[in-house]
Amino acid sequence: MASILGNASTIVTSCAFRNEPQLCSKFTGSSCSSTLWLSCIGLHGNKGRKHFQIGSSNGHPLNAVSSHDGLAASSLAKEDGQPQQVEESFSFSNSESTGSNLSITVVGASGDLAKKKIFPALFALFYEDWLPENFIVFGYARTKMTDEELRNMISQTLTCRIDKRANCADKMDQFLKRCFYHSGLYNSEDHFLDLDSKLKEKEGGRVSNRLFYLSIPPNIFVDVVRCASLKASSNNGWTRVIVEKPFGRDSESSSELTRSLKQYLTEDQIFRIDHYLGKELVENLSVLRFSNLVFEPLWSRDYIRNVQVIFSEDFGTEGRGGYFDNYGIIRDIMQNHLVQILALFAMEPPVSLDAEDIRNEKVKVLRSMKPILLEDVVVGQYKGHSKGGRSHPAYIDDPTVPKGSLTPTFAAAALFIGNARWDGVPFLMKAGKALHTKRAEIRVQFRHVPGNLYKRNFGTDLDKATNELVLRVQPDEAIYLKINNKVPGLGMRLDRSDLNLLYSSRYPREIPDAYERLLLDAIEGERRLFIRSDELDAAWALFTPLLKEIENKNIAPELYPYGSRGPVGAHYLAARHNVRWGDLGGDD
Repeated sequence: MASILGNASTIVTSCAFRNEPQLCSKFTGSSCSSTLWLSCIGLHGNKGRKHFQIGSSNGHPLNAVSSHDGLAASSLAKEDGQPQQVEESFSFSNSESTGSNLSITVVGASGDLAKKKIFPALFALFYEDWLPENFIVFGYARTKMTDEELRNMISQTLTCRIDKRANCADKMDQFLKRCFYHSGLYNSEDHFLDLDSKLKEKEGGRVSNRLFYLSIPPNIFVDVVRCASLKASSNNGWTRVIVEKPFGRDSESSSELTRSLKQYLTEDQIFRIDHYLGKELVENLSVLRFSNLVFEPLWSRDYIRNVQVIFSEDFGTEGRGGYFDNYGIIRDIMQNHLVQILALFAMEPPVSLDAEDIRNEKVKVLRSMKPILLEDVVVGQYKGHSKGGRSHPAYIDDPTVPKGSLTPTFAAAALFIGNARWDGVPFLMKAGKALHTKRAEIRVQFRHVPGNLYKRNFGTDLDKATNELVLRVQPDEAIYLKINNKVPGLGMRLDRSDLNLLYSSRYPREIPDAYERLLLDAIEGERRLFIRSDELDAAWALFTPLLKEIENKNIAPELYPYGSRGPVGAHYLAARHNVRWGDLGGDD
């Protein structure tokens, strides 16, 4: 490889923000192709990062470099001139100067999401050597702040939580020295031009790959993208933008947002993040199904009686009522998190683990779903309740919530997929705030055993004999299968037991946060866990008619006490479809 690279002349073609660069390595006696792949092992000598040695989330090895993807391929590019020392606290060695530079800009750096999730996730990636040698992190917000003040702010949320290893303080200092800040308005091209100048100074003439994370309200997405595209995009590497939900309030606003973003970005540059898709158990869903012979033959209407996707929080809006009231639980949780999980669960086997193949199958599921009927939906809102000597306020008691608000904090719905695999199988969704527990899980209830020889041992309640597969996404990640077995003894007494994979017992190493996985995938250009525009359109097409009907008819939500199991109507909804909510059983 070294001898080949020694004879290579690498041409880097700069491009506009809308098109990522084509990097073309021309070899003596060889033709050049934009799809050429070259091994990257050894390019950095003994300083190679884990980033270039492991498999990405789509199963492809990362020890390969695409001739059109700038992050690693740009390490083949020639550097004119000597390496620059950026500043005393942050400099590169000579061997490092020949590679590309990764610049991550967190827009909205002073907000809670940035402080609690994004910066800690970036530090965890750095701590575990997942980031490339040359990277910098910039915070951008309207708040006036110095580099040192930013470092002090984010240092309070950084923890060396992974394995509680040594040298935490040293790693933290190294990371913070790579963090900088620029204050500016979100709609000012001049301020983003100033940011571009600072980025170029820190990048030191290397090939620049830039990732912008929009941790800001959706009403300023387009302003930021416009300014960044015109004034702060990379001239010789790739530029990508991570967009946080909500992606609109309905089909019309979502389509308008997508149209506006695509004035400045291509679809491949937009990474719509849904952090639930980065959860370990959600990622394990396809592995469980497609790599275990015991499950895939059962994954259809022939054996599955119903599927439940459940989300509950044991706290209310906690001062976020102003934001929440504009969206409600259906837009905030169901239309994105739960529908994405449902699509992954129900999709047909994809042609490959390529991002587009998987997303194609998810879109097919969403387009096959039948319209949601109002009679198959229950909405609720929590009311005040005193429990254990403590009083909990009602949703409308939140000072940021308009008086008399009808916004639901709870919703349950029965959905149906009109295809050959799932025809007639109810998919029940339930999401709510201020409930009795914090939980996110997928429950698969199988059909009764036909002609069960032991049915007399279960009495008249055959549901107690139903096999059930449970994937608990949070907390205490686990996979367990409820089976029937004989209790030891001389009599014939049956019991319902669990075959249990409890992650904390089987895998004592702490599970990385979803934001770590998704940030790494965005850096790699891996889009499998991000939402494509047609996925988004299909999800909104499913829920927009329902939302408009609820709002136009001023449907009053059923009240339920803070800390309860939710509205009684949810139980009637399940019973109407001959289903019993699996999370309400005493054995859970």
